Amino acid sequence: MSQIGVIGSGTVAQVLAKGFHSAGHSVRIGSRDPAKLAAFSAETGIATGTFEDVAAGAELIVFAVKGTAAESLAKQLAAQFAGKVVIDTNNPIADLPPVGGILQYFTAANESLIERLQAAVPTAKFVKAWSCVGNAFMIHPKFAGGQPTMFIAGDDAAAKETVTAILRGFGWDVEDVGGAVGGRAIEPLCQLWCAPGMQRGQWAHAFALLRA
Repeated sequence: MSQIGVIGSGTVAQVLAKGFHSAGHSVRIGSRDPAKLAAFSAETGIATGTFEDVAAGAELIVFAVKGTAAESLAKQLAAQFAGKVVIDTNNPIADLPPVGGILQYFTAANESLIERLQAAVPTAKFVKAWSCVGNAFMIHPKFAGGQPTMFIAGDDAAAKETVTAILRGFGWDVEDVGGAVGGRAIEPLCQLWCAPGMQRGQWAHAFALLRA
């Protein structure tokens, strides 16, 4: 059992908090305003707290906030993130409407949000994961076509081993695409994943890497 700190109060944060809780981990979920999570806490038994308190008490952190707020919040929590594995679930979605069903990003093609986060808090061990699938399929996904693949990236090899074990425990095949620079390839998968939903209302899918 590990002490898991989930930073964020949205649906992704809540789904992952419940997933870790159901797997037997000790979980706390943090919000800028913990009162927002009162009903969630009462329903699940998962304790709440401020961002700072939850991050400080965690052995491993799940970072699931609005993409536009991620970098500034990471800087704010730099002391609490230091030395810890931080699973970066965020995508750099801009505060702009989709174009033709394709999400707009605030990053350029040759950069990624995880690279920005790692540069902002170099003492943290960021690992990109859970960013290329909808929240309904994050924990124990079931598809008729077989086991889906979660793509991960990060600069710390041991941190990626930890996250790989977690993902496999939650039913995922895992493909490591390298250092934080790999976020440049992974983060656009969110745009690709959302396109069928935004264009045709199809949201029940995931990616799988087929190996010869």
